[in-house]
Amino acid sequence: MLSFRTEIENPLVQKDIIDLEQKIHLHKNGKIDEDGFRSLRLARGIYGQRQEGVQMIRIKLPFGKLNSEQLHRIADVSDEYSTGRLHITTRQDIQIHYVSLDRTPELWAELEKSDITLREACGNAVRNITASETAGIDPEEPFDVSAYADAVFKFFLRNPICQELGRKFKISFSSSDQDSALSFIHDLGFIAKLKITDGIEKKGFKVMIAGGLGAQPRQADVLFDFLETDKIIPFIESSLRVFDRYGERNRRAKARLKHLIQNIGLDQFIRYVQEEKRALSAQSIKIDIPVSSQKNEEIREFPKAQIKDELAYTNWKKSNVYTQKQQGYFAIGIKVRLGDFYTDKARILADLIRDYAQDELRLTISQGILIRGVQEALLPFFYQKLNELGFADIGYGSTLDITSCPGTDTCNLGIASSTGLARELENTLRNEFPAYAYNKDISIKLSGCMNACGQHSIAQIGFYGMSIKKGALVIPAFQVLLGGGTLGNGKGRFADKVIKIPSKKGPEALRLIIHDYEDNKTDTMSFTDYYLEKEKVHFYNLLKPLADLSEVDKDIFIDWGHSESYIKAIGVGECAGVVIDLVSTLLFETEEKLENAKLSLEAKKWSDSIYHSYASIINTAKAVLIGENIKTNTQAGIVKDFDQYFIKSGLINLESSFSELIYQIKSNKADEAFSKQYFNDAQKFYKLVDNLRTNALNNES
Repeated sequence: MLSFRTEIENPLVQKDIIDLEQKIHLHKNGKIDEDGFRSLRLARGIYGQRQEGVQMIRIKLPFGKLNSEQLHRIADVSDEYSTGRLHITTRQDIQIHYVSLDRTPELWAELEKSDITLREACGNAVRNITASETAGIDPEEPFDVSAYADAVFKFFLRNPICQELGRKFKISFSSSDQDSALSFIHDLGFIAKLKITDGIEKKGFKVMIAGGLGAQPRQADVLFDFLETDKIIPFIESSLRVFDRYGERNRRAKARLKHLIQNIGLDQFIRYVQEEKRALSAQSIKIDIPVSSQKNEEIREFPKAQIKDELAYTNWKKSNVYTQKQQGYFAIGIKVRLGDFYTDKARILADLIRDYAQDELRLTISQGILIRGVQEALLPFFYQKLNELGFADIGYGSTLDITSCPGTDTCNLGIASSTGLARELENTLRNEFPAYAYNKDISIKLSGCMNACGQHSIAQIGFYGMSIKKGALVIPAFQVLLGGGTLGNGKGRFADKVIKIPSKKGPEALRLIIHDYEDNKTDTMSFTDYYLEKEKVHFYNLLKPLADLSEVDKDIFIDWGHSESYIKAIGVGECAGVVIDLVSTLLFETEEKLENAKLSLEAKKWSDSIYHSYASIINTAKAVLIGENIKTNTQAGIVKDFDQYFIKSGLINLESSFSELIYQIKSNKADEAFSKQYFNDAQKFYKLVDNLRTNALNNES
């Protein structure tokens, strides 16, 4: 018996981890096949790697917040179960790679000792809630959004309404109109706002909906100019219920919220959201604002620091140090190359923030680290210590601070080496364009494929991996994109696809683009304005010689970081895991959902129980439809088709229509009486269908 069975105090967490251990055992013994097991492990942050037999573990860190104890814990886990490398993602998570599946329950249990979870870090669920890394210290913010991001994270973690969505669901909180958390590319994005009504100042959010990147990026719509803070969780809950019911499930490329909004229209979506109000667990949820974690007592005895290079120290302060809204305090940005750092340095950093700062850091959506709460007199000391760690490179948040997903290093979907090209681009900038260490106008972002994990679509200069054929051979290549960026207050611009070039031509493309910009722009012209003035065809002609494959040397067939010719190899992606569609598996899952409904009843969690019952009824109906080879693209479609094929035809007899049975969830309050009645209805329906199926199987035999 593993130690975590007695060491984990939270019974929900303990059940989760034990369930994972048991399902791994069943999978290894052939009781659950790979497709059936995939959805369960993804919902627990376990993602298959490109390399066979090992897993990537994604640690879910709401709005990227970490204290020293948690960073120590993650470092210990990485050393014990992995290779000691930590990777920061564009959703403010940490990933560790090369983990044995058998050891994931123990790994998870170790993390939970410091209140760190893997739950719903991957899969078809609400992913990590992101927020501006400067939230709480930003001089321009109306208020600190951290507590709201944290409350949303906690409310929807393990919430039954978002455990088996059609696709992933992403939410962000921006601290100001600068929109540094990129609301315009999220399923739901919130921007902090203040509003004065009858002389009373109220806090709220501008709400953006149905944005997204990927192969078909979409600018989010404005849903509310101002939504009061106590309404945001009920609104998110309603939206998730609608997405769960009407969202596409079979066609993965069409299963995001942006496609649902495009299909039914924003007005219809709002009507559906209104219909869900009665069923909500609460119409208003006040979010308590905690006392600031800023240390009250200033450090009065400062450790000595010797600055050997005053110019380097001055440049570091200019590039990487920011004034906080708290007088006398500063934030320090750390540029983490490609988001990768190691446990030995992580531990020293953890001790630094515990002893000499706010005991808090934030991981950033640009794969960096922001230390908060540093007194001015301690800046020389921090520079010295960070320099010793290799964490004092200038260029935090600048053009040199290149964002890249892991690409072909570990991801099944990677086509070309985004990390390899990113290293070369940074070297080019550092050696040939050093002034760009202070340029905050141009961002460079790379993805290993079109799915945009590296957010290439919103960069001023973006690249995504692909391949180009030359005769019978294949060349690793990148699509060059230009002119993207964040415009603020919920608006952004997606970069245009300009030209495809071999990967080895990437540095030369960057040189041409920057030289052209430097030589022809006016003094105050931003890169995006310059691009819009010159237009796409100008840059296509500028870069066209790089796409010429009439004469090439053999080096062009070898990707960055490799020694052999390129072979295109794309596996099955797991960005939004697939739930197996076998009838027996679905009915088995129905039994689990009914058990969850019963446990929620016993815990007096009426809303949770109701949704578990709803999910069990849907699951049962889906199983029957699939058994008859009837498509089940959406939950709403399941309800309609079940009525048509089974109720109206008389194959199954209910006291009402199926839609009347299941849609009781929309017309009843989430109270004790209805939750018990609905649970009984769900049980009866499952028994009816199971008996019919058993009889049919007996007749066949």
